[in-house]
Amino acid sequence: MTTRSLDQKLARIHADPHGARDFILADAKDADMALGIAAPGPAHPGRFPHRSLAAYRDQIRAVVRQGLVDIMLMSASTAELLAGDEQLFAHSTVTPALRANDATDVHIYRGGRVHLDPALPFRTARLPLPPIDLGLYSITFNNEARLDRETLAAYRDFRAEARLTGFRHFLEVFDPNVPGAVDLEQVPGFVNDAIVRTLAGVVQAERPIFLKMVYHGPAALEELVHYDPHLIVGILGGSAGTTYDAFKLLTEARRYGARAALFGRKINQAEHQLAFIQLLRLLADGELTAEEAVRAYHGVLQKLKIEPRRSLAEDMQLTSGLMNYGGTKTISIPAKPADCRCRHEAPPQDGASCGGAGKAAPTHWPTRPDGEPDFARMTAAQKIAWNQQRWRRLLG
Repeated sequence: MTTRSLDQKLARIHADPHGARDFILADAKDADMALGIAAPGPAHPGRFPHRSLAAYRDQIRAVVRQGLVDIMLMSASTAELLAGDEQLFAHSTVTPALRANDATDVHIYRGGRVHLDPALPFRTARLPLPPIDLGLYSITFNNEARLDRETLAAYRDFRAEARLTGFRHFLEVFDPNVPGAVDLEQVPGFVNDAIVRTLAGVVQAERPIFLKMVYHGPAALEELVHYDPHLIVGILGGSAGTTYDAFKLLTEARRYGARAALFGRKINQAEHQLAFIQLLRLLADGELTAEEAVRAYHGVLQKLKIEPRRSLAEDMQLTSGLMNYGGTKTISIPAKPADCRCRHEAPPQDGASCGGAGKAAPTHWPTRPDGEPDFARMTAAQKIAWNQQRWRRLLG
């Protein structure tokens, strides 16, 4: 079997945590575990607004054959077909991985509201799934003792099962999915503390090989890296945004200590996924700046005669709230939210509302003087709209 690039990079990073320049890049094509019909991404104009599952899997095949990502994350059903039946990864440097759990905060249906409630642990996939020996396990802490205890208990049980079957995992830690669970300015510290407290009780044989989490800015990332250099920190990509959003997020996180990035929607909604990934690889290896990469990407689109969704000037704009930080402060949401969109990214059809209720959810909400949302003055509908905007950013 071909040596996997992931294993080589992990070995080098642990051998020299401060000196190794390796960076782990993953394509997260597990959206069918969350988004349903919309998971494969937008299609060309036609009868159906989204690609088919077959087209989604064709794109996975192309990315794996390109060989520039280190991990391909998939749903268990897709992994069984591509890694098992087709043996797509048999001679590839790319490591196949599956989403090992799907807590309720990723149960996102058109008109649904389950994902707005505090996350409850749940797992559809069962272990083992030969020849897959790596998976993503996701947890969300909501600062509520009973629920957080259930989350931790489910994670403990998963680790025990994984250890018996020789299954490795990387750990995704979402920010609280309930508005007001933690003061916004305290979220980075809350998440960091929750991570290190949780892993303090985990023996080496059961530890995640790396983390996947929201990039909360330089101070929070450096704090976590300094605490334990062997705790490899990776960032999630969030919503599609501009090309500059994606490229700048990767370079900034890498600069302050991240050693991995898992981009789902940012890759899946690119005009040309393979070109986008090639530039992500160059950025991850420190070969280009974000600005150079955006210009190069538009040059590739022009050469291939592919119409970009945005002009070069528009695509050079930074729009992601995750990058709006100054000094040590991180602003996790945009001060001025974009137009309302349902979680499935398509405009409401046939008079359906964005909030899943009888009338359209608001596209704005009360804010404090510093631009942060004022939950105390929000209506229930406004809190729902805020949560929908937030999850559009966080899920990659």
